[in-house]
Amino acid sequence: MILQALDAYYRRKQADPDPAKRLPAFGLEDKEIPFVLEIDIGGKLLNLADTRSAVGKKKIGQRFLVPQGVKKTSGVAANLLWDTAEYVLGIDTRGNPERVAEQHAAFRARIEALPEDVRQDDGILAVLAFLDTFRLEWLATFPALADIQASNPVISFRLHGDVELVCQRPAVVAATAHQAEDASDGVCLVSGAPAAIERLHPAIKGVWGAQTSGANIVSFNLDAFNSYGKAQGANAPLGKAAVFAYTTALNHLLARDSRQRIQVGDTSTVFWAEESHTLETAMPDLFGEPPKDSPDRNTDAIKSLYASVASGQFSVGGPNTRFHVLGLAPNAARISIRFWETSTAAELAKRIAQHFDDIAVARAPHDPEHLSLFRLLTGLALLNKADNIPPNLGGEVMRAILEGLPYPATLLNLAVARCRAEQKPTYARAAAIKASLNRFIRFRNSAEKEFTPMLDPTNTNPAYRLGRLFAALEKIQEDASPGLNATIRDRYYGAASSTPAAVFPTLLRLSKHHLGKLNAGLAVNRERLIGEIMNGFDATTFPPRHLALPDQARFALGYYQQRQSFFTKSTPEE
Repeated sequence: MILQALDAYYRRKQADPDPAKRLPAFGLEDKEIPFVLEIDIGGKLLNLADTRSAVGKKKIGQRFLVPQGVKKTSGVAANLLWDTAEYVLGIDTRGNPERVAEQHAAFRARIEALPEDVRQDDGILAVLAFLDTFRLEWLATFPALADIQASNPVISFRLHGDVELVCQRPAVVAATAHQAEDASDGVCLVSGAPAAIERLHPAIKGVWGAQTSGANIVSFNLDAFNSYGKAQGANAPLGKAAVFAYTTALNHLLARDSRQRIQVGDTSTVFWAEESHTLETAMPDLFGEPPKDSPDRNTDAIKSLYASVASGQFSVGGPNTRFHVLGLAPNAARISIRFWETSTAAELAKRIAQHFDDIAVARAPHDPEHLSLFRLLTGLALLNKADNIPPNLGGEVMRAILEGLPYPATLLNLAVARCRAEQKPTYARAAAIKASLNRFIRFRNSAEKEFTPMLDPTNTNPAYRLGRLFAALEKIQEDASPGLNATIRDRYYGAASSTPAAVFPTLLRLSKHHLGKLNAGLAVNRERLIGEIMNGFDATTFPPRHLALPDQARFALGYYQQRQSFFTKSTPEE
């Protein structure tokens, strides 16, 4: 199903009316080529062109359509008219001259294996002449030589005066496409038609945490994985055209500058629709961190999402368009499927909107109006660092959002644990707690009342009211002794949220002393608040001896919302 959806996406992009948006045709691939050797018709080197440009702190080479690369293994295998400096120039960059000599010979043999009529092309003749006469001293005058010797970059050829590379010349492209069409020797699982079965699938690149050279979704590299006497790709027979289609589409979605991917924890998430759709480009703005030059992009995308859910219409695409979301995670030399969701755009938009409803909670003016998924997860991690997010949490939360399921228990546990460890519920932690509790209530069809974004004085849950009471007692202490270095929260939060009976009698006695320092009006106001909160408790069970983890979450949410209410201006009602 996944490969079929990717195959269909490739064919849609191949039919795009804008040539700049089309994916490479069968037998070609989009490749970053940092350096280009410019030669004349006789093979003389005229220039070593550096195609790189600065992107942030890195230099990124220009991308070209080139013949599809071979599957690289520990052996020697050369690409056609483009490859690393070791293959193209025979430059030893790793202290293994014997292997480099084999690589350079394989590069030349690949060119000489072209049909006779193709070898008569001016570009091919010029490359062969260059290889016959090349000397390393030719590069000594070019500053880029040091970079080539240090990093072994990818290099290709171009005839002087041409715009296209030699490997892009019509004769070479036609020969590449012809060589890719072998006789059928099986039935393709994607198309269901007879096809030439691909033995080794190209690597998928761009999955965060996977090998930089790429990893595979479909791979049989040990005898233990084989069945019925079949080896490697024959165990999951896919035609060469289908393999090219799904790998090209997935590499395009995972590209560095793709607007159809986001990183959620350790999970690289890509998404696409069966036709052009608003959600294809809106998803990064909904879940990712907004760029510094456009901080309102996240908010604008969420407003558009709510408007689309309310109207049932999207600016591009229809509500019934099928939408696909794929989560990929690294797994040694392979890529594991973390989640896969297919739904209509309208249904998916409702689930995403429900997520933002669930995490909505009172906030300070300087906090963002809507929490991105990245900021939500880092807000729960140690030191607020993305590296400290538990490995599977991002993928599990994303699955819960897309499928409309309860959030993983790990989310609630982590939020409560960080509140206790740092003695402070924060915006992100309160949002995660409220969302987790509300979905838990909703899916159990519990009689418990769902929690609102703002303070809910009518909520009689004992743990929630204990959190409110703790916040009120802290506020009384702050009003009585402004400028304290440490309040009761810094000393007692952990005990108050887990074993209330051990600390609340002491805190209530201390509050009498603090109230005596306040002016009469403020003291009456605070005493009225304490009375209103404690009016919901059963005198025989107050304070409870201990709170279970879900109740510790309710305590944290009550504390957070009560604190926010102290700093929120009330608007008079008519």
